[in-house]
Amino acid sequence: MKRRPRLTRARLRALLRYNKKTGEFRWRKRPGGGARSDLFAGYVAPHQDRRRIGIDGRVYSAHQLAWFYVTGRWGRPTIDHRDGDGTNNRLNNLRPATRSQNSANSRRPRHNTSGYKGVGLHRGPGKWRATIARKEKKIHLGTFATPQEAHEAYVKAARKLFGKFARAE
Repeated sequence: MKRRPRLTRARLRALLRYNKKTGEFRWRKRPGGGARSDLFAGYVAPHQDRRRIGIDGRVYSAHQLAWFYVTGRWGRPTIDHRDGDGTNNRLNNLRPATRSQNSANSRRPRHNTSGYKGVGLHRGPGKWRATIARKEKKIHLGTFATPQEAHEAYVKAARKLFGKFARAE
């Protein structure tokens, strides 16, 4: 099977128009004909909360395309959404980040039952455990009598470890 060529900035700009203020991509010229020009490009992937755009047989995240469109460089290792909304691709909402920083800025998982990011029930003693991860290593912050106390420990550690990337909720 023949490998498709990597997308160039010139090709991206020939196909799409990016609005830095709104974060929207619109087609200038649709590859292979198809839809009219000036339509919104891409789709929001189910359960991923981010916009994806297909170009020349490859699918790209819109935030990566926005960064590439403006800077001429791919956002490696990743591009973070400051507000945590993966569909908000305004340029002032995007910033380069490590995977660890991007994870620190993520929202509380939907399956979290404590109501607080970084806090879970430690079933044995029936106390609340606070944990945080950095560079793919889990750090145990202690066990606490209430989820609020455990959350305070998480917030303090997040601010220390991740600074402006720390998200408490």
